[in-house]
Amino acid sequence: MKLLVTGGAGFIGSNFVHYMLREYADVEIVNVDLLTYAGNLDNLRPVEGDPRHRFVRADVADRQAMEPLFAEGIDAVVHFAAETHVDRSIADPGVFVRTNVLGTQTLLDLSLKYKVGRFVQISTDEVYGSLGETGRFTESSPLAPNSPYSASKAGADLLVRAYHETYGLDAVITRCSNNYGPYQFPEKLIPLMIMNALENRPLPVYGDGLHVRDWLHVEDHCRAVDLVLRKGRAGEVYNIGGNNERTNLQVVRTILRELGKPETLIAFVPDRPGHDRRYAIDAGKIRLELGWEPRYEFAAGIRDTIRWYVVNREWLERVKSGAYRELPPS
Repeated sequence: MKLLVTGGAGFIGSNFVHYMLREYADVEIVNVDLLTYAGNLDNLRPVEGDPRHRFVRADVADRQAMEPLFAEGIDAVVHFAAETHVDRSIADPGVFVRTNVLGTQTLLDLSLKYKVGRFVQISTDEVYGSLGETGRFTESSPLAPNSPYSASKAGADLLVRAYHETYGLDAVITRCSNNYGPYQFPEKLIPLMIMNALENRPLPVYGDGLHVRDWLHVEDHCRAVDLVLRKGRAGEVYNIGGNNERTNLQVVRTILRELGKPETLIAFVPDRPGHDRRYAIDAGKIRLELGWEPRYEFAAGIRDTIRWYVVNREWLERVKSGAYRELPPS
């Protein structure tokens, strides 16, 4: 199977590349990433020299750059590439519309033209909006995005659905809860808090810190995406959740406790606009249809994740200094 993986130098995409090359001897991956601030070639060091992996620096919204890759012959597209940080989307929504909506449309057009066998759209539970204190999002929950980021992902999802319904493209959508694990860029909650705690710097927590998220280890997410790629029903949406609901404050306190740092490092800051109060995923469909179950309990997963960042301080330092963006000679 020859896969085009977009965003494969980012957090979840690079973990998926590692997973697929480790699990399958017959997989070939063309890995496309523009290497914006969150794309990091250091994430791909474990697969350097693997003849089944080829990296291409390109913009998914640039049809001229993408078309030659499709012309080679692609069995499936796994589309991770996206702008994902909510704060950045509030500051500059246009970048999110271009990458997340127009980039997806470009890939869909090329998938139709070159008769790609399957298109997997990697989305987010944030397209559903915010939950109250009870209930969970299902695949039939209405889309109600509250930030420019989640609105752009919802727009992309609707395009994927439309291309399946209108043109018959074999496409599936996954919507996951908050991921954590190795190689996550330290603008997101867990790696940011780990980095700041290691340096004895304040840990900024929005509002009262009681916003709830369902945490999913990235390895469990990769296994789920693999199952959807191979066995999911065309035209369907599959929610992927870890069944690990925690408030942000609970997560931060866990990190401090594991690192032996005082809670006095917690610094509450003004809440951001449109901050969704709670997300929770009902992953019953993917469990029932495809037999997927998360393997990581949060307590063990967060310990492993903290340990990874402690052991890989060089990776963190290169991100912090910007050295990771120094590209090797072509």
